Amino acid sequence: MKARGQRAGLYVWDEPLNYVDVISRMQIEDLILEYGPSMIFVEHDREFCERVATRTMRLG
Repeated sequence: MKARGQRAGLYVWDEPLNYVDVISRMQIEDLILEYGPSMIFVEHDREFCERVATRTMRLG
């Protein structure tokens, strides 16, 4: 269990941009790029993936 105020070691997101407006999407991208968290996410928006992902995996 992490102590209060500590960052998580890994974030897991499933379709984080569903129902998100353009301004919020830009803010999410900026925060990810600035903070650089370890993340596993499923997203169909290729532009988002190309901007924030360092590695990609295609399944199916």
